[in-house]
Amino acid sequence: MKVISLVPSITEALFDLGLTENEVIGRTKFCIHPQEKVKNIPIIGGTKNLNIEKIKSLQPDLILANKEENIKEQVEALMTDFKVIVTNIETIEDNYYLLKNLGNIFHEEEKAKAYNLKIYEVLNQAKINSKIKVAYLIWKNPYMTIGSDTFIHQILKEIGFENSFKNKTRYPEITIGDLADTDIIMLSSEPFPFKEKHIAELKEYYPDKKIMIVDGEAFSWYGTHIAKCENYFRSLIGDVNSNP
Repeated sequence: MKVISLVPSITEALFDLGLTENEVIGRTKFCIHPQEKVKNIPIIGGTKNLNIEKIKSLQPDLILANKEENIKEQVEALMTDFKVIVTNIETIEDNYYLLKNLGNIFHEEEKAKAYNLKIYEVLNQAKINSKIKVAYLIWKNPYMTIGSDTFIHQILKEIGFENSFKNKTRYPEITIGDLADTDIIMLSSEPFPFKEKHIAELKEYYPDKKIMIVDGEAFSWYGTHIAKCENYFRSLIGDVNSNP
């Protein structure tokens, strides 16, 4: 079966489940894992600006898309010619069924099951000692954070953090002043590439708060990625527990 993935984390999951470059025939420019396997796969644009004609020329048997990451009109245009599965991953349970379904489609049920078990194991072992309010920032100018109906929120919750903006939905814009009531400010490495200089900027307003760069992939890449984040979460939790 020839498949095109329009979603970076799903591309990674396909290879983790055992697919090869002979089966994954198209990817977005943001599909960067596993690097050694995706480098020779044709790029069909970005997640939100697909090259429809190039996709048509590749003649896939199946296209994997995502409700949040891809543009509805572009996905619907592809549906007229191809079989398209549109995923919508907001919870750990959603992710469980994503992997289970992919395992069924590509006859890799046991690998999918193993990854699901590992993900639950990783999240069950990564727990903070006390309730800590966290603001997780994904963008700057304006600052944007995450609401309760996002996958990132679910990962934070699983680890034991309280999202300071749990009463919001999707990705609300906030001001620096809105961060006053939070214990830790997490600056995600993606989609905005927060750096140490951005920590310094926020420290001018909140010199006593813990402000840290976090791995955006560990929190937002659904699919198989979390199964590989055991050491990262252990280090993160150790840092928070020792320096709350």
